[in-house]
Amino acid sequence: MAIPPRPIAVLFVCMGNICRSPTAEGVFRALVRREASDLSIEIDSAGTHDYHVGAPPDRRSQAAARQRGIELNDLRARLLTAEDFERFDYVLVMDARNMADAAAIAPARYSARLQRLMEYAPDTGFENVPDPYYGEASGFEQVLDLTEAASRGLLESLRAGVARSRRP
Repeated sequence: MAIPPRPIAVLFVCMGNICRSPTAEGVFRALVRREASDLSIEIDSAGTHDYHVGAPPDRRSQAAARQRGIELNDLRARLLTAEDFERFDYVLVMDARNMADAAAIAPARYSARLQRLMEYAPDTGFENVPDPYYGEASGFEQVLDLTEAASRGLLESLRAGVARSRRP
């Protein structure tokens, strides 16, 4: 009996793990559920700072996501660890500061797993997912729009990689 391949593991990372990264986790989870249930993908999120460990996503993130049929209320903030780089194939950060903070944690042999999420949505013109925490409701909508675009690109990339790995 063949051993099934291990799931592809994807981790989304922002600063406090209550706005952008849990939104990206929820968006990607919903997309995979709808459009890629044939793929085995583990999805999680974390923060580079311990400001909100154990807290649910920001209520504004939850409300914006809920308007699009995505529930975030069961998620809880946690801190990014060096072990995450061993466990996750993709560690996708929201901005340049998250990149620097995560790179400082990453074991050298796993640093290639670290990328900006928006690399998967180059047509948006955004390199970073802006932090909506101190802004208006429109910032949370923008986070949803950007993470949806990047999630689609990520899923396409994962599908292409799975197809390549299954070739004889």
